Amino acid sequence: MITIDDLNRVDVKGMYKIYDIWPILARNAFESKIKPIDFEGIEHIVFAGMGGSGTIGDIFASILSKSKIHVNVVKGYHLPSTVNDNTLVVCISVSGNTSETLSIQKSAHLLNCKLICFSSGGELLEFSKKNNIAYRIIPENHSPRASFTTYLYSILKILYNFLGIKYSDVLESIVELERLHEKINSSNLSHNNTALDLAEWLFGIPMIYHPYGLRSSCIRFKNSLNENAKMHVFTEDVIEECHNGIVAWEKSSNVQPILIEGHDDHIKTKERWKILETFFQQNNIGYKKIVSIEGNIISKLITLIYLFDYSSIYKSILDGTDPSPVDSIAFVKSKL
Repeated sequence: MITIDDLNRVDVKGMYKIYDIWPILARNAFESKIKPIDFEGIEHIVFAGMGGSGTIGDIFASILSKSKIHVNVVKGYHLPSTVNDNTLVVCISVSGNTSETLSIQKSAHLLNCKLICFSSGGELLEFSKKNNIAYRIIPENHSPRASFTTYLYSILKILYNFLGIKYSDVLESIVELERLHEKINSSNLSHNNTALDLAEWLFGIPMIYHPYGLRSSCIRFKNSLNENAKMHVFTEDVIEECHNGIVAWEKSSNVQPILIEGHDDHIKTKERWKILETFFQQNNIGYKKIVSIEGNIISKLITLIYLFDYSSIYKSILDGTDPSPVDSIAFVKSKL
């Protein structure tokens, strides 16, 4: 079990303090005076961003999966060939200097797509101003990954009406964040803190299984464990796992399965979860099972992400690893 002294000693820049106020940041962002925006004739939306910014695109793809709007999430340099002047390209970069997102912004501008950009500054903002592209400035909190709720709920505020997202669904998700906060924040470093319990359980390489609809939360979990705890992590769709990946469990290893189940998964997906759990039990493979809350898709995803992100912070503290530095990413960027 860790203490608040451990948090302050290892987490030198106090990242955990930002997570302690995530629900406040979410509510402040959604209730802010930042101006919404409307676009007409949109049939296709492309969300462009890397890391946590890319996860925001994944979340919107899940939210809009049952709408008539086609959604792509681009995590790289190339726009889909299907873009046209009825495409809205949403560029997200907290720093404003992400090379892949800058490339997408410039390509979309040349192709006469509709554009809106979100950043705290940087080249993304400067190009938007210079070329009369819609933009909104959103502040950074500590680091791009810790700024996640500020960015997600600011973008929800700006786009929710245009995209047909229910106001009540967004508010419900913030209330659920507040409820979860009481259980997992740094003032409750006890055995009933589910984020800390998950962190203490992790000793090997996590293999995170998920249903399609919760994919974005599990990618975020992988990314947060990579950056904060400096761990190797794998993710896999539960249906796909049953066609190939399950065979790897025939050999013993230090890989640990984590099952992220949706409260209302499809009946066939629930069937696979039962089969997978039976397989692990019969082969004495320890696993962790986490079930999403009830409620709308925004509530499910953001509460899972809050749980997982906090768990990655606690894991870093347990390992004596400062969660803030990402020297390897800085190395890559220095070579670009």
